[in-house]
Amino acid sequence: MAFYAEDSGGSFERCPPGMHLARCYRIIDLGTQRTEYMGQTKYLHKIMIGWEIHGMKDDGTPLRMNDGRPFAIFKNYTLSWSEKANLRLDLQSWRGRPFTREEMRRFDLTNVLGAWCMLNVIERPAKAGNKVYSNVDGVTPVPAMIKQNGLPTAVNKNEMFHLDEPDMALFETFSDNLKTKIQSSPEWQKLAGVQQGQPQSSPAGAPGGFDDVDDDIPF
Repeated sequence: MAFYAEDSGGSFERCPPGMHLARCYRIIDLGTQRTEYMGQTKYLHKIMIGWEIHGMKDDGTPLRMNDGRPFAIFKNYTLSWSEKANLRLDLQSWRGRPFTREEMRRFDLTNVLGAWCMLNVIERPAKAGNKVYSNVDGVTPVPAMIKQNGLPTAVNKNEMFHLDEPDMALFETFSDNLKTKIQSSPEWQKLAGVQQGQPQSSPAGAPGGFDDVDDDIPF
């Protein structure tokens, strides 16, 4: 499932559809989230990956929001390394070659931060109402011709929000909806309990941090 994250001010400009040059600048640990699919309820560890867009308009000028900043777009993933998991499929498509057996055994997600790619952005209507969302529909390597011409200067700082050691200054920059989503997770509840001096214990079956899963993304 993909979605466009709102700016903290409560309004946002949607990234236009098309194939865009992009750079990964943010990874957010959402913790364990309740998911309903085909009548079944599951609790899955989710993350969100964000990119800044360095596209061009038809007239050759840079694609920018009204305030001059690059567009940003995000995609939600289940933190899973199974054969059909969207995270694994997108990362493998992004790098343009299969993972080796050793690479698949373990990988640090922070290796993705700062990596360039091509994003296929499409528009999809909301299930209810008249809203239209910009969604990431594909991630592929940057063509050699673009690399040879030189990649643009990065704009946003590379940032990782991890519930094991949360950066609260970064957390305060998130939209209210995103904060609420993270705060609903058992990982956040555990963190809140520790901050209040309660015993530190993990819910049965609760997933750990990024280093505790066999989700390795070799870039």
